[in-house]
Amino acid sequence: MADGGAASSFLGVARSLSGRVWRQRPAEAAVVRAHMQGLGLSEPLARALAARGVVADQGADFLEPTLKRLFPDPSSFMDMDAAATAIVDAVQAGERVHVFADYDVDGASSAALLVRWFRAVGAELPIYVPDRMTEGYGPSARAFDSLKAAGADLVVTVDCGAAANEAIAHGCGIGLKIVVIDHHLMREQPPACLAVVNPNRPGDTSGQGNLAAAGVVFVLLAALNREGRRRGLFADRSEPDIRQWLDLAALGAICD
Repeated sequence: MADGGAASSFLGVARSLSGRVWRQRPAEAAVVRAHMQGLGLSEPLARALAARGVVADQGADFLEPTLKRLFPDPSSFMDMDAAATAIVDAVQAGERVHVFADYDVDGASSAALLVRWFRAVGAELPIYVPDRMTEGYGPSARAFDSLKAAGADLVVTVDCGAAANEAIAHGCGIGLKIVVIDHHLMREQPPACLAVVNPNRPGDTSGQGNLAAAGVVFVLLAALNREGRRRGLFADRSEPDIRQWLDLAALGAICD
C-alpha cells in the first residue's frame, strides 16, 4: 500500500479507505513459478512467498519448518565454542556460576533457559537482574562488585554486555571470569573476556543476526550439550532435552 497517482485496481479495489493506492507487492516471476511447480501452490500463495523474499529452495522450509533442518551449527557463532568450554569447565570444577540478565522478557527468558539447563545437570544458577531505575541497563562495576561479594567465579551476561567494555574490564580486574551472550549491535572491539557470543558482532559469519538473545542462548544450550557429551558429563544422568524449553526461546523472540 502506498501513495501515488491513478493505478489499476487490485483484487477489485483501487484505493484503501484512507485513499491510498493498493499495489501488489512485486515478486520475481521465475520464483513464483518455481514455488508453484515445486510445492504445488496456487499462484497467489506462490506469489506471496516470493514477494516476501522466500527463494525457490527455501519454500518447503518456510511452509513446514523443522528444528532439525533449520537449526544453525553452534560453532558458526564467533566464540560459541569458547563460551561452552568455559561454562562446562566451571560446572565440572564445581565453581559458582551466576547469570546477569537484562530486565526485559528477552533477558528473563534467556536466564530461565540457562537456569533450566544448569538444574538438569545438578547445579543451581543464581540470577542477578539490575534495578532499572538505580542501576540502568547492562552490567556495571557496582553489579560485578556485588556478584564477586556473593561468591561468583564465572558470570554469564545474557541480553546485554556486548557494549559494556569498561564494566567488564572492571569485572575481570577483580577476578571474575565473564562470558557475554547478546544480540545487540556492538562496537568493533568486543569486551575483553572469555567469550563474546553475538551474531551481530562484527566478523561473525553465522548469519543469525535476526535472533533475540533467547535464541542465541538456546543455541548455546545445544553447544553445552555437545561439549558435555564430549566430556562424559551425562554418563550418570540424562542429557538435557533442550526442545522442552523452546517455548522460552519463542517467548523471548516474540516479546523482543
